[in-house]
Amino acid sequence: RVLSLDLNKDRDVERIHGCGINSLDIEPVEGRYMLSGGSDGVIVLYDLENFSRKPCYTCKAVCSIGRSHPDVHKYSVETVQWYPHDTGMFTSSSFDKTLKIWDTNTLQPADVFHFDGTVYSHHMSPVATKHCLIAVGTKSPKVQLCDLKSGSCSHILQGHRQEVLAVSWSPRHEYILATGSADGRAKLWDVRRASGCLTTLDQHNGEKSKTFSEGVNTAHNGRVNGLCYTHDGLHLLTIGTDDRMRLWNSSTGENTLVNYGKVGNESRKGLKFTISWGCNPEFAFVPYGSTIAVYTIFSGELITKLRGHFSTVDCCVFQPNFQELYSGSKDCNILAWIPAPREPIPDDTSEKSLSQQHLNPAYEDAWSSSEDEG
Repeated sequence: RVLSLDLNKDRDVERIHGCGINSLDIEPVEGRYMLSGGSDGVIVLYDLENFSRKPCYTCKAVCSIGRSHPDVHKYSVETVQWYPHDTGMFTSSSFDKTLKIWDTNTLQPADVFHFDGTVYSHHMSPVATKHCLIAVGTKSPKVQLCDLKSGSCSHILQGHRQEVLAVSWSPRHEYILATGSADGRAKLWDVRRASGCLTTLDQHNGEKSKTFSEGVNTAHNGRVNGLCYTHDGLHLLTIGTDDRMRLWNSSTGENTLVNYGKVGNESRKGLKFTISWGCNPEFAFVPYGSTIAVYTIFSGELITKLRGHFSTVDCCVFQPNFQELYSGSKDCNILAWIPAPREPIPDDTSEKSLSQQHLNPAYEDAWSSSEDEG
């Protein structure tokens, strides 16, 4: 189904944003509601369900936090995320230096966290049961951890040298966090440890450090501006402005050396890409100019480029229940990419003609009854 993804002519997503779309998220409970965050500070909530039951339909915007809303973000919304455990709450962070926790029913902020600099990225753990920490990447090299329970930003992880462009919790271990920074480094942290950092990913797997002091323990030769774990949490994909994507073993921190070729990436900020799940093999969907490049994760093969946007694609999100993909772009559109329907079998194929066709020996009926033999 993923290999046959195509732009769906019959499904539209209602156009609300007047500016580019930076972030999309589909809630994991039902897989039905999608959030989008735009460069104009606007947040829109869509219902992806097809009530009309007709093949042609538009995913309607249920509600939005528009420019006239008293609590709207002043500047570009960079990340939106649903609360992982129910749809009653969602979060958004923005270049206006705030992270807001929203009550879905009232569309009022339940809490607001303020930072000293631009917020590039935030993430809540999809599996945490013992903590309610939101990891936040800002213009500061310190990774901030905001506690939803206490409402305070008490915890800080120190180790990066420049702004933190991407953060992602492991979907396997609730205390493990991955971060990517403009300093070219990607780090894995255990947030329970005082020292914090478990490992700094090294693209050369320790080989180069013996001879070169320069470029030691860098994940990329450019800014690391995108991170995504595989659904089982065993691997981590990073993307950098050196036009490279790398796949890491998340338990050993080893570069698996899969070669994806050139992965064009000119984003000055965080890049929101995604990985399929429930497929074999798994695929990465990466914004690449005005297209979305689809790679097989473990072989590095570029399968196809999905074309349909008129301008730079900034984000995409995967809907695993139906293997669908949604993408947001600077052209203000959200596009739905749906697996092509299977070809129907022609009606005139009679039983007779089917039986005459050569069957694969594996499927031939080799059964016999003892009466026939007697």
